[in-house]
Amino acid sequence: MPLFNRRSFVHKLSALSVAGLLSAFHKPSWQQDLEHALQEAETLPPDQLATDEDFWYYVRQCYTPSSTYINFNNGGIAPSPKVVVEAMKRHHDFCNEIPSYNMWRVLDQGREPLRSNLALLAGCDAEEIAIQRNATEALEAIIFGLPLRRGDEVVLSKQDYPNMINAWKQREQREGIKLVWVNLQLPSEDEEYLANAYINAFTAKTKVVHVTHVINWNGQILPVRRIADAAHAKGIEVVVDGAHSFAHFTYTIPQLGADYFGTSLHKWLSACIGSGMLYVKKEKIRKLWPLFAAADGAGSDIRKFENQGTRPFFIEQAIGKAIEFYDMIGGKRKEERLLYLKNYWMQAVKDVRNIRLGTSMKPGFGCGIGLVQIGDKDPVAVEQFLLSTYKIHVTSIDHEGIRGNRITPNVYTTTKELDVLIDALTKYASKV
Repeated sequence: MPLFNRRSFVHKLSALSVAGLLSAFHKPSWQQDLEHALQEAETLPPDQLATDEDFWYYVRQCYTPSSTYINFNNGGIAPSPKVVVEAMKRHHDFCNEIPSYNMWRVLDQGREPLRSNLALLAGCDAEEIAIQRNATEALEAIIFGLPLRRGDEVVLSKQDYPNMINAWKQREQREGIKLVWVNLQLPSEDEEYLANAYINAFTAKTKVVHVTHVINWNGQILPVRRIADAAHAKGIEVVVDGAHSFAHFTYTIPQLGADYFGTSLHKWLSACIGSGMLYVKKEKIRKLWPLFAAADGAGSDIRKFENQGTRPFFIEQAIGKAIEFYDMIGGKRKEERLLYLKNYWMQAVKDVRNIRLGTSMKPGFGCGIGLVQIGDKDPVAVEQFLLSTYKIHVTSIDHEGIRGNRITPNVYTTTKELDVLIDALTKYASKV
């Protein structure tokens, strides 16, 4: 029986006073419904609320999901809730009235409050946060900004994101640094193996270790703090790619032990497309050169990383509404729901003949992202089958030993949609 009952909810709504209804009249119905649902669920533990389809029904109403397709590629780019989209459109219209004035002299004044709110979410000082356009921009600011010399070693993984790999390779080709590669065997539930894969690669010449918090290909979570502690003990700096972890599950950046951190906000935070964030530990800012030249590139002001020129301030300012929406649902509630959804479909197909899972169902080693491989079928063929036959959108993965189809639900996803996926995978696997 659901912990949150829609009929009970509607009955209680009818008992509201006329004054109460009028005071809320200016709010859209979906927002009113969610607020009341949150009040009803206030005392429920997040892991119990994760299974309550009635509660998450009201969260779904805050989005505008496709009526034609089922989207299971939220990990690539997540849709924004209505409140974020409306803010972006409102800011754009305002900007367009007199762009040079409204953009630079009005909207730009919202950056400092936004910086503070991002810092609260990240658990760090606002003077350590720079607003970027995506994880690539943030991480390349780090990769190209670190002062390294010929022969200096950087430890990284073959399973890292290609943009980051290519950035490090460019430094290798142009400047003669040495890249030391870790090749992870995934999925894994062995924290010691995962940590030692990096730690054992450290030498006296290692200056930097680059760690992807969540491997985007299959959702593997790496023990970043354990790697960071070992690196710092040897004087090695730590760069963390948090593109798929930030606002996906709960942690603070300082808890990771990161010296530098980059993420996209249009993934799990559900901000508008073109939103990102850079973190640089305060005492490290001065030594890191900005990707785009600043008046004082060697200064200690985090804002030196925000000299991108003219950019869409209306997108940037809508990030604030994404933070509000995240806070309204609650980070731990979101984490538990995403883990539940991933394990829901994986548990249903794990024993089906010809199906292999490429992601752990154990908390701490995986959360909302899952990978499935059907026999020896080309993942592209599986993707095309799901789209053409079931109108299910997923993505295909074939990278450095990780092969299959990545499935990424989101908070608006229903178990009914996952049941369609389960049926589709089971039927396809039976024909292999």
